[in-house]
Amino acid sequence: MHVAPKALAHVVYRTRRLADMLEWYGTVFGAGVQHQNPAMTFMTFDDEHHRFAFLDLSVIDPEGSEPETSGWVGVDHLAWTQASLDDLFGLYAHCKASGIEPYWCVHHGVTISMYYADPDGNQMEFQVNAFDSDDECNAYISGPPFDANPVGVEFDPEDWLAAVRDGASLDDFRVRATDEPVSPIRGAVSSLL
Repeated sequence: MHVAPKALAHVVYRTRRLADMLEWYGTVFGAGVQHQNPAMTFMTFDDEHHRFAFLDLSVIDPEGSEPETSGWVGVDHLAWTQASLDDLFGLYAHCKASGIEPYWCVHHGVTISMYYADPDGNQMEFQVNAFDSDDECNAYISGPPFDANPVGVEFDPEDWLAAVRDGASLDDFRVRATDEPVSPIRGAVSSLL
């Protein structure tokens, strides 16, 4: 069964001009900073925990080893919100049956996310909020738990589905139980915090 997302959630950018980007998105969208650390900044203009995130390449890649012409600067990924964990796993099952699997499954703390790449390599995140309300999500992203690990802890969707077959509920996995280990896929970002 195909499960379409309910909304576009956010866009993540890679930039070498963080201050200019924050000013531009603040001016154009009226967005304010929700969370900032040396490598990443999260902004929103509404009740969503973040609509934009920026990866600061001047911190992540200070030597400029990745040329701007290589596509390193620009959109990192688009994120789509699913209505529920059941819908996220329904999409996972639908895609897997067609030979399409996520390259990264991670519990960010604020969201539970599965990342896919289209045939051109464009990255798509499909996510579900880990909390029931916008207020809870905003408190999490602005607080100490997100500081502990803003990147996330990887998970295997097949492990979660096996637990469900053994009587668990997908909702049992909504709140991240641990901040470790930090995902190695985005570990370069985490090591800069």
